[in-house]
Amino acid sequence: MKEESLQLYIWKAGAFMKKQGIAMIFILLMGILLFGCAKKVDKEEKIKDLDFTVVSEDELPEELKASIESQKENPFKFTYEEAGYLYICTGYGKQPTGGYCITVDEVYETENAIYMDSNLIGPTDEDAKGSAASYPYVVIKLELIEKAVVFQ
Repeated sequence: MKEESLQLYIWKAGAFMKKQGIAMIFILLMGILLFGCAKKVDKEEKIKDLDFTVVSEDELPEELKASIESQKENPFKFTYEEAGYLYICTGYGKQPTGGYCITVDEVYETENAIYMDSNLIGPTDEDAKGSAASYPYVVIKLELIEKAVVFQ
């Protein structure tokens, strides 16, 4: 009789554990559904547009100018800080002709970063005729903000 009661006890314990497991899975699924539907805070949401100046080559700090010169053959994106200013640099590498220009479409701040969007615009047929290779780049300068820069 003791063996039968032990088997009955084991069977009841197994049934109890199975019910608990099902309940735990149900609770887990409900949690996923509830938290999955919560509104995600967008870390890329624009806080504000940033004021900036496009810096000409003769106004660049010497160290920055040397860094650009050493990297201009290939596309580059980097930042440089000096005297309370942030310089954001984007180069498009060697181009077969001259006549290229770069537009800075957006520079804005989010909760976690500064975003910069620029585009290379190719030359017209007239601009490209007979001209040598070029190395288009743009450097913008803004007040120093201690955030990462994201190039778009």
